[in-house]
Amino acid sequence: MLEDLLSGAWQSVVFGIVGVGLMAAGFGLVDLLTPGKLRELIWVRRNGNAALLLAANQLGVAGIVFTAILTSYDSFGKGLASTVLFGLIGLAVMALAFVVLDLLTPGRLGEIIGADEPHPAARVSAASHFGAALIVCACIA
Repeated sequence: MLEDLLSGAWQSVVFGIVGVGLMAAGFGLVDLLTPGKLRELIWVRRNGNAALLLAANQLGVAGIVFTAILTSYDSFGKGLASTVLFGLIGLAVMALAFVVLDLLTPGRLGEIIGADEPHPAARVSAASHFGAALIVCACIA
């Protein structure tokens, strides 16, 4: 019993590290898609548009990791590999959703997200980002 408990605890730590790593990659993705640095946009300039998009991204990545772990293989190694794989696929699909939305709408979406004044396009972009993550979650399950 103690061995099972320690094994489960170890797996939780590893999955947690992978999940946080994928969320960090999501931060990097949003930083790449938007002009300026997110650290300054959100924490210094208090930009609500960028914060909303990043929040949708982080929740989307967490949802993908959650779903991948919940439906994980019996083998820890396979489960971990599938979590990483689906996390990366999720990030790619979210980036694609951002690019497609940018192509379908007037102006540059990245510039709108980086603007200091609130813009409805930020809410649409966040919903598109999170929706893309939900699609990946459904594919995993």
